[in-house]
Amino acid sequence: MKLATALSERADLQKRLSELSVRLNNNSKVQEGEEPSEKPEELMEELKRITERIEELITAINLTNSSTTYEGRTITELLAHRDCLKSRIQIMRSFLDHASSTANRLTHSEIKIKSTVPVSQIQKKVDGLSKELRECDEVLQELNWTTELLYPLLTGAYAPQP
Repeated sequence: MKLATALSERADLQKRLSELSVRLNNNSKVQEGEEPSEKPEELMEELKRITERIEELITAINLTNSSTTYEGRTITELLAHRDCLKSRIQIMRSFLDHASSTANRLTHSEIKIKSTVPVSQIQKKVDGLSKELRECDEVLQELNWTTELLYPLLTGAYAPQP
């Protein structure tokens, strides 16, 4: 199984898990003499199967990410780098928005507000970081589609059948 397939399955199961939580809550109480629309025991069994499969997928994905390298860095390191780049870019863009906004003065006697930083130079840095982020994302996408999971998954109720 390719890493991308495992990631996709994990995302799908996590969405199903969220929906299952709502279904369980909706069937937790009924009016006396009524039956729930779905049996909570069956939903809890489905919950067990889904969470076991998610655990298998997360384990295999994490072990694969920490064992697979690209240009001397593991996928785990690339993911951490990407996440930190996203945070840095977001904060710098917000800062630039504030630094580049102008305060309109109605009269010459009002206080003049000016930026504390060279906005255009920082914008060039943000552009460079954005390019680095795109390149990192491209590498990660390629690795996801070309890397086989290094650790076999157990065959559970939600495991894809060969």
